[in-house]
Amino acid sequence: MAFRTIWENEEGNVVVIDQRFLPHQHVETELVTYLDALAAIKDMVVRGAPLIGVTASYGVFLAARTFKILPDYKHRMLKAINELRNSRPTAVNLFWALNKMQAVVEASDEESLIENTRNAAREICENDVETCRMIGVHGLPIIEEIYARTQKTVNILTHCNAGMLGCVEWGTISSPIYQAVEKGIPVHVWVDETRPRNQGANLTAYEFEKHDVPYTVVVDNTGGHLMQHGMVDMAIVGADRVTSNGDVANKIGTYLKALAAADNDVPFFVALPSTTIDWEMDNGKNIPIEERDPNEVKYVFGKMDNGEFGKVLITPKNARAANFGFDVTPARLVTALITERGICKASTEGLKNLFHGE
Repeated sequence: MAFRTIWENEEGNVVVIDQRFLPHQHVETELVTYLDALAAIKDMVVRGAPLIGVTASYGVFLAARTFKILPDYKHRMLKAINELRNSRPTAVNLFWALNKMQAVVEASDEESLIENTRNAAREICENDVETCRMIGVHGLPIIEEIYARTQKTVNILTHCNAGMLGCVEWGTISSPIYQAVEKGIPVHVWVDETRPRNQGANLTAYEFEKHDVPYTVVVDNTGGHLMQHGMVDMAIVGADRVTSNGDVANKIGTYLKALAAADNDVPFFVALPSTTIDWEMDNGKNIPIEERDPNEVKYVFGKMDNGEFGKVLITPKNARAANFGFDVTPARLVTALITERGICKASTEGLKNLFHGE
């Protein structure tokens, strides 16, 4: 892979790609304190469920480095962890990672705190890389089968960004695609723009261009038309949370793509690491749906013809706007879940069989 989204620099600080400036500028932001990590998550400097979890893990390490010298450091550490836990409500990877980091903090003494939290954050980071690689290993045969059957370019529809920019490396939806390209299978990706923050048009298109994956950006409402005309062989999306019965929370608009796919007999896959599964929640109706700033709907940010960057108001100035960040796709509309363990039906039984009741 050409790059990572998060790493440590020579000074021992954490560096992330500021995704708000992509695709026009590559800006790297240094995280020195846990408050920097908190702001990076809340302000969507980083986004994508796996990367949010990794960033929060490093945030705990940065908090340890700050608070170790204080007599009440463990109390301050737990407070920092709770602040990080409240940064975003929907992506379950955040809570999974912070639970692991909290256990490390509670088991560490003053002398081992910094080293233990750094090592734990590194482990979570490296595990994400291998997890995403294995999602690609298991998802690749789906693309291979379509190509073997049709002997034509495999057309894939995506929504939002669950590529490497939403993870550390490889990505979830992009890992099978990258591995197919490496094997010489011709693919073409229909990239949903994904309003209102345009993660598809900005991020998915950016990384596919970097990796020489043929793609075409389309407006969000084009998917149904493409499917009706036989221009989509499969759809694949990521997830911010999957409940134990197989319901999927993902970027707003995913549900509509799943409905169109079902109506046109297009297989609809969800690629996710097991850390995205919420084993304690048994259906998607209970998933908290983040409501974000209405100005994300009212304004678009981009590069002007004169080369400058800025926001443009696209609604009446006083218009009210609702900005629901996610929706829930019922398990019945999902062809299968692709995980690092393998592929399973989006159902209680399918998940239990694959993960042996974990």
